[in-house]
Amino acid sequence: MEQARSRRAEGSTGTRPAAARTQAARVPHQLRPGDEVRERAAAASATRGEHTHSEPPIPHPRVREEDVAAGCPGQDGRPVVQRASVRGQILDALRTALVRGELTPGEVYSAPALAERFGVSATPVREAMQQLALEGAVEVVLNRGFRVVVRGPRELAELAEIRALIEIPVMLRLARTVPAERWAELRPLAEATVCAASSGCRATYAESDRAFHRAVLALAGNEQLLRIADDLHRRAQWPLVGAPSSRGRADLLADAAEHTALLDALAAQDLTVVQSLVREHFTGSS
Repeated sequence: MEQARSRRAEGSTGTRPAAARTQAARVPHQLRPGDEVRERAAAASATRGEHTHSEPPIPHPRVREEDVAAGCPGQDGRPVVQRASVRGQILDALRTALVRGELTPGEVYSAPALAERFGVSATPVREAMQQLALEGAVEVVLNRGFRVVVRGPRELAELAEIRALIEIPVMLRLARTVPAERWAELRPLAEATVCAASSGCRATYAESDRAFHRAVLALAGNEQLLRIADDLHRRAQWPLVGAPSSRGRADLLADAAEHTALLDALAAQDLTVVQSLVREHFTGSS
């Protein structure tokens, strides 16, 4: 019995049996802190298709500081994209292309082709196009790319109706409560839209137009209102199928002049004129 107790004690504190050693050999090495997180992140990235090892790297145009400051394209004529916030810059560039009519409604564009145009990899372009899909500007076409949504006059009329329902009551309330000197502070923004309209570039005018409307609505102090109104405004600026890629310079100037007239009516608390101007402004898709 003494020998048996000795063997049991040796089994609990001594060398493990051969079977136990064999089983331990089959167990993978223990992960170091952070290994599992990194492995999961790599797997998720591969699932999203962010690794483009099969795609040849696209050379980037040489960027000079003076070119960036002046907004000039690269030496090969392609738009210069800085490395910081590439996705955001691509998104802005694609939105501008939409407004200008450079992306044709109904056409399908692949991320690699657009990436070559901008001199970047396909990943930020794909991410930017996915954001445009959420905004309703494009739709995903499986294994092909993104199709620019075809819009007609009916959709534009619906957007104008929704904008009027949301913004007219807000502007009427602001006209009754905001002092005249506050409206005077917005006059430089209204004048900026006139300058932008003078350029004849719809994309340039679209940005200054949204800036003016955001400043007016910001006086209501409602961040959710600003987001919704800006989204509707952006959608209203996309060109219609079969329509010219941009409105004429005279149309843009007439549209910009309504901003100054609106400020005058708001400062004078002329609610009838405010309501009429805003409704006509939206109908004109501005």
